[in-house]
Amino acid sequence: MPGDSGSPLRKLAQRLGVAIALVTFVALSAYLDRGGYSDSDGNGLSLLDSFYYATVTVTTTGYGDIAPQSESARLITTLLVTPARVLFLIVLVGTTLELLAERTRYAYRLSRWRSDLSAHTVVCGFGSKGRAAVHELLARDVPREKIVIIEQDTDARARAAAQGFAVVAGDATRTEVLCEAGVQDAVAVIVAPDRDDAAVLITLTVRELNPTAALAAAVREEENAHLLRQGGADTVITSSGAAGRLLGAATRQPDVVRVLEDLLVSGEGLELIERDVPRDGMSAAEAADGAPIVAIVRDGTPHRFDDPEVATLNAGDRIVCLCSHGD
Repeated sequence: MPGDSGSPLRKLAQRLGVAIALVTFVALSAYLDRGGYSDSDGNGLSLLDSFYYATVTVTTTGYGDIAPQSESARLITTLLVTPARVLFLIVLVGTTLELLAERTRYAYRLSRWRSDLSAHTVVCGFGSKGRAAVHELLARDVPREKIVIIEQDTDARARAAAQGFAVVAGDATRTEVLCEAGVQDAVAVIVAPDRDDAAVLITLTVRELNPTAALAAAVREEENAHLLRQGGADTVITSSGAAGRLLGAATRQPDVVRVLEDLLVSGEGLELIERDVPRDGMSAAEAADGAPIVAIVRDGTPHRFDDPEVATLNAGDRIVCLCSHGD
């Protein structure tokens, strides 16, 4: 969740450090004036006895087997040990109350955040693929506050939070984690984990929770792509296969690969964009407003620009055309 700062464990460690310092202070105070204390067994006060006395004293246990006898020891108890005991209790009670209050504040902030969260995009995984996907979303004017990252890795979560994204810690294959990210209200979900088996399970769970969201998933191996499509992914990207095809093409047609790389980067150079066809009977050239046409999508099925089946367009068709950035 955005806006979280500080670690409960760090705060607890700081309070524990204060408590240990108080016990050590009382133990050393008693040990330095050890002749003024009496032990029930009649022996002198050792360093271990001093720490034992400090522990039972500041925690108000007070077994009474070690007690101050001299005036100096009683003065130390009055002026030093008693304030240390009070401060120890303040630390103990304050830590308990703060932890309870922090949980309440977190639950309240989470509730407020979730109530305002809708029509957002959930990105499952903030590795190299997830970061590239988020960069592309930002380049296509998706507001930063409309992107929610789900990530298990602590370092990756820290990078995402540092960039101002809402971050949910946990395994995206788990239903409760996806629900915490509001996947049921998301307009789009990007599945980009490091493992193909995780991608399949995330896809199945997301589609069960949200049947209508645009769902794009990435896999490493081509043989697993059909599992994602069967699981409900609208678009499946094979990362290793796509990279391999570009590498192969680069050895024979490097200029083509450069153009493809240009197309893959939003916000500069050439861009592929989609346009709606507003009415029946329009030609592709008319709907594209003079831009080169790459494909025509009818009823969710892409057709080549020269396919005779889509020579005449219908309202609701979409054309994919090539434009320069800013057109």
